[in-house]
Amino acid sequence: MNFPLPNLPARTQKPRREGITMVMDKGLGLHAATDLVTVGASYIDFVKLGWTTALVSGALKEKLDLYRKAGIEPYFGGTLWEAHYVRKAESSFYALLEKYEMRVVEVSDGSVEVPHKVKLEWIANFRRRGYIVLSEVGSKDATKVLPPFRWIELIQAELEAGSLWVIAEARESGTVGMYRSTGEVREGLVEEVVHTIPVERLIFEAPQRSQQAWFIRRFGTNVNLGNVAPEDILSVETMRLGLRGDTFWSFLTQE
Repeated sequence: MNFPLPNLPARTQKPRREGITMVMDKGLGLHAATDLVTVGASYIDFVKLGWTTALVSGALKEKLDLYRKAGIEPYFGGTLWEAHYVRKAESSFYALLEKYEMRVVEVSDGSVEVPHKVKLEWIANFRRRGYIVLSEVGSKDATKVLPPFRWIELIQAELEAGSLWVIAEARESGTVGMYRSTGEVREGLVEEVVHTIPVERLIFEAPQRSQQAWFIRRFGTNVNLGNVAPEDILSVETMRLGLRGDTFWSFLTQE
């Protein structure tokens, strides 16, 4: 904080287990990434290199080093694992993780149909090798709508297999998974899921401001949010602190 302000909600500090913010890097250049960590490193826990952008990005190693020096864990988007899986190139993926010294792995099946038993085996394999495992539930295909009980079954199984957090799919658009095509939160689905799954074990992809505000108002300042755009990192942190109109009275009693 640059100056004191009383009666702010208590934010968790890094390294966090809840109150996580994951930023989506869709192809930032080194200068843009430098600007991001300069203004927001304290508020960013993970940076996801979106889908398979790591394959074609210039200055990849330099950017990964930059994030790590700022206390941020970078990781490859789950689609990159899927691209290796569908090509039967899993050994190459392990080599890639070692080459770039990655500590975090995302296992997803948003683009490729992976039998859930096989997905669980991969989660367990990565966990045994010492990786921090994030897995993702939900399809990138808007026509594939999972019923609430299936969300719960899949999430529970992946947590038990070794995922530290399970990500609720939304894409970078925020129009699938736990959202309607309009971007509106499927509130009934969320409520059914969190009735069974501890909310601190979930990361809700929430790229749109209205979605971020909804989750902060519903679950508090330390809800886990993902797919935050780099330019929105300070916006999200001020919403978490009740210092933007969307959440201004969520943590402050009007006198």
